[in-house]
Amino acid sequence: MNPRLPTTLDEILQAPFVAVPDMVSAAAKRHPDHAALIQNDRKLSYAEVDALVDRIAAQLQRDGLKPRDSIAICAATSIEYACVFLAGLRAGLAVAPLATTAAPESLANMITDSDAKLLFLDRGVSDLLAPVANRVSVKRIALDGSDVAPAFDRWLAPPGSRPTPVTIDPSWTFNIIYSSGTTGQPKGIEQPHGMRWGHVQRGVRNGYDLQAITLISTPLYSNTTLVSFFPTIALGGTVVLMAKFDAAGYLALAQKHRVTHTMLVPVQYQRIMALPDFDRYDLSSFRCKFCTSAPFPAALKADILKRWPGGLVEIFGMTEGGGACILEAHKYPHKLHTVGKPAPGHEIRVIDEQGNEVPRGGIGEVVGRSGAIMIGYRHQPEKTREAEWYDANGQRFIRTGDIGRFDEDGFMILMDRKKDMIISGGFNIYPSDLEAVAREHPDVAEVAVVGVPSNRWGETPVAFVVPRSGTKTTADQLREWINNKVGKTQRLAALELCDSLPRGNIGKVLKRELRDSYKAKVGVLP
Repeated sequence: MNPRLPTTLDEILQAPFVAVPDMVSAAAKRHPDHAALIQNDRKLSYAEVDALVDRIAAQLQRDGLKPRDSIAICAATSIEYACVFLAGLRAGLAVAPLATTAAPESLANMITDSDAKLLFLDRGVSDLLAPVANRVSVKRIALDGSDVAPAFDRWLAPPGSRPTPVTIDPSWTFNIIYSSGTTGQPKGIEQPHGMRWGHVQRGVRNGYDLQAITLISTPLYSNTTLVSFFPTIALGGTVVLMAKFDAAGYLALAQKHRVTHTMLVPVQYQRIMALPDFDRYDLSSFRCKFCTSAPFPAALKADILKRWPGGLVEIFGMTEGGGACILEAHKYPHKLHTVGKPAPGHEIRVIDEQGNEVPRGGIGEVVGRSGAIMIGYRHQPEKTREAEWYDANGQRFIRTGDIGRFDEDGFMILMDRKKDMIISGGFNIYPSDLEAVAREHPDVAEVAVVGVPSNRWGETPVAFVVPRSGTKTTADQLREWINNKVGKTQRLAALELCDSLPRGNIGKVLKRELRDSYKAKVGVLP
């Protein structure tokens, strides 16, 4: 840690900016024996985490990595994963946490796009990359100690090693979060250190502190996870890592560790609340529960408020940053149909198709700005410009792609998504990616993919295909062919063959008609 930086938490929070890895070092000095990371029966104190992060950062520097270089991590959630992430930051590097559920081609594209000098992975990811191994030449380190690459423990710098201190600028890239994708060039969202600093400051308002115990059950490559993980670890709390979510296992961990904070996506809340024995668990330690990443039904919010102790906060925002809305559901139980008001320091506006701001109460696309805003899409300046909107004073906002309006009390009501993105189990699925894969099949003439309601996933993708004349491919055969080419989270739940696709007067496929007719015929999928 840079000795010039403040060390007490009060001093840190009064500073204009302190980097997350420096906050972890400060926490290790304040309470070295306090638990920082817990997974299964393993526990690391802040002193142990700080020392391990130092060793990793030192080895990164010995491997020739310099500030503002990048590394990639693609592996199951583990204590080593978390420490490599923190060490990359301590060395001044940008960290690209990559989805283990991505299709091989997409994962190879992400690794290349991130300009990673090192790839930390495990056996599962190594097997996933096998079909595209010739495209991934970056040096690998096996986080799980398997023989697929040099083992992490052997690669690691000796005990007591410390890196050369790096003074981090808030404008530097903290991490690169990739949008899900199957084909083409992925979009790498570059978030600066200043943006994560903003998340930490928001964490103070949400009660993250030395006594906070946060249960993490979503993957560490997800921004949903990181907006809870980093405030906890930076402010000196304890993070309990759950590598794979299951509802009963989650509740058992929450009860065992006396968890105070958590971040879950709506489908996880749905599965937890549906457990017949939910009420037998002691959850009285909870201070606050958070939810983001997908539409959160008002009835589900109400059930959580009734049966699960502690506050409930919904966060509406984007990985790209910009503006966020916050609904403190426990304070505003009559506003559960909304996503709340703009977060402190965040500005939210609504614009029409021409980019003009609409009057309060008018319907349009939601745009936002704050101190927490992405640098841009890595290597894609045109995509970055498409995501931006500037007001008359030249202030930069980020487009959400969501349609909404403010009610009379200033709460945001979301009407629909402007884009056709599907959110399944908290993960973003882009229909255009699936459609591009389907079009590779010689028997496909036209295709449209929409999201339909699912009890298990919230939403799930369904494809409608117009086959070429004379072909004999069945719907099941075609669905299996497509699903073998996409990531696990992108797989089609169903595929229907049809004579034509409904189109508007300018030829655009009317996906709403497909979605509504399918729902009327089939209802909600399992």
